[in-house]
Amino acid sequence: MNLTKFIDNNNRVKSFDPWVNSLFDNLFYDSALAGKNFSRVPAVNIAESEKGYHLEFAVPGFSKEDVKIHVENEVLTVSGEHKVEEGSDQKKYGRKEFSYTSFKRSFTLPESVDVEQIEANLKDGVLSVEVAKKAEEKPLVKEIAVK
Repeated sequence: MNLTKFIDNNNRVKSFDPWVNSLFDNLFYDSALAGKNFSRVPAVNIAESEKGYHLEFAVPGFSKEDVKIHVENEVLTVSGEHKVEEGSDQKKYGRKEFSYTSFKRSFTLPESVDVEQIEANLKDGVLSVEVAKKAEEKPLVKEIAVK
């Protein structure tokens, strides 16, 4: 059997045999991941308010003991390590796509941040980190009496 190959509009190798097309799609171009930003670090949402910054990390399967947060030289680092014990899972997967074993994300903090006022909470697979801004210093205004 002679299969003729060609490249489609998405730079995928195709042939005229539908079974071969399906095989290539499943092996190399998984439709579940196509077009998505797939990585091994959790996605993060960052919002700013007058009081500070709010960060949300998607960390399903991590417990609070798995996550470490620290600040050094005005850099906030959030890391996690999920230890999976070998042999504890008796299932034989045909496909296993989700597994964050470890991650590390760092963010440079602006000077307006109060590093003493950082709080974190982990609930339902979402790590919320609240970073407070420093209290705005008001300029000293003093009236001087003329003598």
